[in-house]
Amino acid sequence: MAVDSRRTRALWATATAVLAAAALSACGSGGADPAAAPAPSSAAPSSTATPTDVAPPPVKGKLRGYGTVRQLSETADLVVRGEVEAVGFRVDEVLRAATGSTVRAGARITLTALPAGVPDMAHMSRLEAGQVVVLYLARDAAAPTFRTLSGDFGVFDLSGSGAEAVATTRSRAMAVSGLNAEDPAASGHGFRTTLGQLRTVAAQVK
Repeated sequence: MAVDSRRTRALWATATAVLAAAALSACGSGGADPAAAPAPSSAAPSSTATPTDVAPPPVKGKLRGYGTVRQLSETADLVVRGEVEAVGFRVDEVLRAATGSTVRAGARITLTALPAGVPDMAHMSRLEAGQVVVLYLARDAAAPTFRTLSGDFGVFDLSGSGAEAVATTRSRAMAVSGLNAEDPAASGHGFRTTLGQLRTVAAQVK
């Protein structure tokens, strides 16, 4: 009896498929864990960037410290005694003026504050109407105005009258510690002298 070869091949294919299905079923019942996609790692970088702190405003300059009245006198464009007014400053005496200055006793000058952004601005005092002071001033190159040297360093409050009037630094920390030489023991404690002594040092500066 002749056997149809095509029918035989079909039967073998069917048998092979049945055996393969049985083998897969047996593997699943054995508890083996089929290959799975790897779980996402907890160490994967986050797609959300951590916000950074807002950058502080740029510093526009640093204050120079002064150790002596002589240093102030040598640096200042103008050293004057007078009274702070509601608008400006009345000059009662010029202790020293740079060459070419036209400021004289009786004049009124305009004072300006330090530029915004300068360190320690929050610790500076304010000149208020009625205060009698000696000021060590720098002239503004762009306008006919003046500002005190390094803020409070350039301000001495006066009390009394005449050459013996007491001159006291406005600030204890931002203050000189001597007339012609620094006194380390006095640094940070303010400085007190007389108007006469301020005049003498100013006169010695060329």
